[in-house]
Amino acid sequence: MTELAETYACVPSTERGRGILISGHPKTNKILYTNNRSVLILNLDNPLDVSVYGEHGYQATVARYSPNGEWIASADVSGTVRIWGAYNDHVLKKEFKVLTGRIDDLQWSPDGLRIVASGDGKGKSLVRAFMWDSGTNVGEFDGHSRRVLSCAFKPTRPFRIVTCGEDFLVNFYEGPPFKFKSSHRDHSNFVNCIRFSPDGSKFISVSSDKKGILFDGKTGEKIGELSSEDGHKGSIYAVSWSPDGKQVLTVSADKSSKVWEICDDGSGKLTKTLTSSDSGGVDDMLVSCLLAE
Repeated sequence: MTELAETYACVPSTERGRGILISGHPKTNKILYTNNRSVLILNLDNPLDVSVYGEHGYQATVARYSPNGEWIASADVSGTVRIWGAYNDHVLKKEFKVLTGRIDDLQWSPDGLRIVASGDGKGKSLVRAFMWDSGTNVGEFDGHSRRVLSCAFKPTRPFRIVTCGEDFLVNFYEGPPFKFKSSHRDHSNFVNCIRFSPDGSKFISVSSDKKGILFDGKTGEKIGELSSEDGHKGSIYAVSWSPDGKQVLTVSADKSSKVWEICDDGSGKLTKTLTSSDSGGVDDMLVSCLLAE
């Protein structure tokens, strides 16, 4: 008689042509990702140790731990952000209607007091930063004309927020309260992901134009690019910094992931390429990554 020996958690749900978000706990080896209406908390040290949060009324899109690891902010396609406890019964702390359309990305401020979210909506309602306990706005985010696919909070003072999206733009905001500072159109296709280095000195954007571009974290000025000679041959969907800020990991529709050494001058030198499969099918595209200790 056949017996069920073990049950493993489902993998993240994917959408063709889009990157997906996986985020890590600040102190442990737990990760967060979404599948349908659920947020899953998976312990990498023991894949059977899984907790599922299923309280979203619509498809969940992103989830992130607060800097102290005590809270989780998760968002869905209705534009709602729910903030809930990371342990035990996952008690709901707050719920806010943030955007009029789907939320594609969100991130906590390093002091754990604010959250920035980006995605789709009507008019200028594409990015919003707010106090996590009250929902009060903490800035105005002009400058984008189409869906904003990714956003990032500078992890050190002075605080900055960067955004990118389907209008090929990378926008830079100073605050709080946050105001538009500058915009860069160095990409020629959708800009899919943007991330600050752990020390806040740099940030990187990656795009469907196969480029990775580095910027100064304080001024927002472009300082370099990942080497095009060794670059991806397809859209780059996601990027992740190493904890020491010396490397980044990128994943692409070309079925490869690449590790880059980030030089002091802002350039990126390829150190390793990993290929997912020799089959070459759409199922082999790499759409997410997380570089951790």
